[in-house]
Amino acid sequence: MRKAMNMDLIYNMFDAANMRRWNDHLRPADLTELDKQAHKMVIAWVLGKFEESEGKGKIDWRKLIERAMFSFIRRTILTDLKPQLFHRVVIEKEKEMNDFVLREFDARVPEAEKKFRERFISYLKRDTLSKEDRILKAAHYLATSWEFKLVYNANPSMYGIDRTKGEIEKQIKEYADVSGVIRLFFGKDTFDFIDLCGQLRFQQRWARVPRIPQTTVLGHMLMVANMVYLHDVDMKADDASVYTNYFTALFHDLPEVLTKDVISPIKRSIDGLDELLSEYEREMVSSSLLPLLPKEWHSEFLSLIDDPFGGPGGTSVKVCDLFAAYMEAHVSECYGISSRSLSDGKEELKAKLLSMETDVDVKGLLERLDSMRI
Repeated sequence: MRKAMNMDLIYNMFDAANMRRWNDHLRPADLTELDKQAHKMVIAWVLGKFEESEGKGKIDWRKLIERAMFSFIRRTILTDLKPQLFHRVVIEKEKEMNDFVLREFDARVPEAEKKFRERFISYLKRDTLSKEDRILKAAHYLATSWEFKLVYNANPSMYGIDRTKGEIEKQIKEYADVSGVIRLFFGKDTFDFIDLCGQLRFQQRWARVPRIPQTTVLGHMLMVANMVYLHDVDMKADDASVYTNYFTALFHDLPEVLTKDVISPIKRSIDGLDELLSEYEREMVSSSLLPLLPKEWHSEFLSLIDDPFGGPGGTSVKVCDLFAAYMEAHVSECYGISSRSLSDGKEELKAKLLSMETDVDVKGLLERLDSMRI
């Protein structure tokens, strides 16, 4: 039976860690497509919450999550087209482009779940933008704007840089009707929250362990969230569970922006350290994160990040977290970059995954990943 949680699809998204953004500019940090998509979803959550808080109606969060995934898949297939060319192709060669995207998707994910594929086709052929689509478009441009500020400061005299700046500002203003867009664009209210989340694009996973690609905490968070969503599709989860599980996964490592990552061997070696870290994280979340969000969101936000591996969906979040870490190690070894720390960590992760009681098809995912030519 074909499943939405398909290893070929998961790897296709993970491979976006190899897609460099702004690679024709001097960059102060490595900016990848995987991280951009992750930051976009953080911003989309903020914009969606503003829409609901300001009485503009409920957001179909399942649609928003899946449409974001479809947009991500399309971007991985069309790779690194310049935005100006991409938008022109969409306008002038839309049918041909969609046909190519679908052919490539079928080649990359030959065992895609039937209904997931059908919804992807519907997404490609849509002729109007829903409220959820507009939120995602706005989040896309705001994430681009956040990146561009870094790039602009490193390239102030580069030819065409001011024209690019103007184009980004124009695109954002086209979505000024989406709640929160203007205040985020001008750095007001919750801008500091998305700015802080963006800093996780600079925090590398597997501290001090050489790897390729060098994935970041923010990109890892998106991989976990997308896997959790695909699993929920297979489990026919209700809309409320889909929302809670996805955003719990998306934010599960967010406290690390305040504490940085403490590797597992250190946690295991110092008695009581895990508990001390958890207590410190709660204090920092309360003092440094919550004030960046509207008060009426605090209770829900705390429920998402307080115990990400507890609750009804906690086990699947934990399994996907471990599997994403395993994939990070495995892919690097396939590229020929390994070390004792990486190999030992990979084997430990595999043993944990196979020992867990879960309805995620861990064995099938591991077998398919191990058999892939990477």
